[in-house]
Amino acid sequence: MLVSLPKRIFLYAQSVDMRKGFDGLSGIIDQEMGANALSGDAYIFVGRRKDRLKLLVWEPTGFVLYYKRLEAGTFRLPDSQQSAVALSSAELWALLEGLDVEVKQRRKRYKLSA
Repeated sequence: MLVSLPKRIFLYAQSVDMRKGFDGLSGIIDQEMGANALSGDAYIFVGRRKDRLKLLVWEPTGFVLYYKRLEAGTFRLPDSQQSAVALSSAELWALLEGLDVEVKQRRKRYKLSA
């Protein structure tokens, strides 16, 4: 269980070798995504066959790596030309449950200004 909720959630748009661990995935975040792996954001990586998913997040004491393997079916990923796609927590749960994450239009919601 996560100690704290991640600030933001990003899905890496390319397939990843699922043998990669903490260091390999954080290297992708730093070098290919141009982000800081220690930011507290959550980063999602999906394997070539789209039946395995890893979620990497930095917590106050170190990295946490979650790994999910589907016994049947594949993850439905949004189409993107970017290296990373920002997801909401609802979209993350939809992805994990096997629902289509493609969002055509978001409904307007109140958002507290920073």
